[in-house]
Amino acid sequence: MIPRYSRPEMAEIWTPEAKFRIWLEIETHACDAQAELGVIPKSAARAVRDKGAFDIARIDEIEREVKHDVIAFLTSLAEHVGEPARFVHQGMTSSDILDTCFNVQLVRAADVLIGDVERLLEMLKRRAHEHKNTVCIGRSHAIHAEPTTFGLKLAQAYAEFDRNRARLVTARAEIATCAISGAVGTFASIDPRVEAHVARAMGLAIEPISTQVVPRDRHAAFFSCLGVVASSLERLATEIRHLQRTEVLEVEEFFSEGQKGSSAMPHKRNPVLSENLTGLARIVRSAVVPALENVALWHERDISHSSVERVIGPDATITLDFALNRMAGVIDKLIVYPGNMADNIDRLGGLIHSQRVLLALTQAGLAREQAYRLVQRNAMKTWRGEGSFLAFLKDDEEVANALSAEELDDLFDLAYHLKHVDTIFDRVFG
Repeated sequence: MIPRYSRPEMAEIWTPEAKFRIWLEIETHACDAQAELGVIPKSAARAVRDKGAFDIARIDEIEREVKHDVIAFLTSLAEHVGEPARFVHQGMTSSDILDTCFNVQLVRAADVLIGDVERLLEMLKRRAHEHKNTVCIGRSHAIHAEPTTFGLKLAQAYAEFDRNRARLVTARAEIATCAISGAVGTFASIDPRVEAHVARAMGLAIEPISTQVVPRDRHAAFFSCLGVVASSLERLATEIRHLQRTEVLEVEEFFSEGQKGSSAMPHKRNPVLSENLTGLARIVRSAVVPALENVALWHERDISHSSVERVIGPDATITLDFALNRMAGVIDKLIVYPGNMADNIDRLGGLIHSQRVLLALTQAGLAREQAYRLVQRNAMKTWRGEGSFLAFLKDDEEVANALSAEELDDLFDLAYHLKHVDTIFDRVFG
């Protein structure tokens, strides 16, 4: 991923240095287990542990000749360990190293992403409680519907990202497996106890059955989870983008001193961070289909998945890490305009209370179809800008026969829509 959208902690997981350190760790643990089983001398295992090292430039040099990254690594390792290196990689195959390492990297990435989501949850919770009773209009089809609160909007996002946190925890658990099973996964040349030892040493579970490679349904589930989290980010970013429109302006991204919004128009304050998040979500989701297509490998293995994972592993996790942290910053500093929210609620001249009038008329004895007709014919006048909805209702003889002026006034009370806000907050935040 490009540096512009990379954070150091996540980017470090995907460096060549980090990858080869994991490879060395796997080989070292495997040698320890082989030595305990009497397959290789204990002195050889000690030599690998004491002298084991690698040189990235040298690995690259060797790989240019042998065209095989694991062999290049093992050759570099042998140059540091010396003669005992002949016991390294006993009964193992390249996928034992590559797949176990990739899973370790994904586990570490998941840990970072879970922390990112937890930070975003903190921001959403704080701002939701801050605006628990800040009344704003709810919209369906982007059209004014009925009142809600901005706190409820943020509580919805909190609940969604709380689910995403649980999804990431599940995805982490599913990907955290170790496969050290040798060619075609039969353990013919390596004892299953070696795999168990390596798994235990690296905090992984054993892969119950691997066909030389870890089954890629695990990875498909992992990257699908990242895609869902990214989509949740886009959902929230899209809400902010709409609410910052000039004609709406209920919220606005923080605009810092000295910041400039346009090279041509000095007045511009644009929702650039939310727009950026929408784009980054597309990048993360682009990893999902290739991950799903990686599931169908030929027979016990092929390497059609390898090139895909070298790209989507770092790109999807680095991008999502950056995006989650960016969103946390957006929510933390988001500017909210309650006055504009109140003004927008009044824009339709009271039409947002049409359902309450409809229900009251049915409670007064009118058939629903008749009540709907009465309410709609008055609502359409207001929609066309001819006057106040409440005034039209009071002047409508059929409505007045069913509901008094005082009863109609009560139906236009905003507090009616807020009576269960506490209940919803209790459900979301406990």
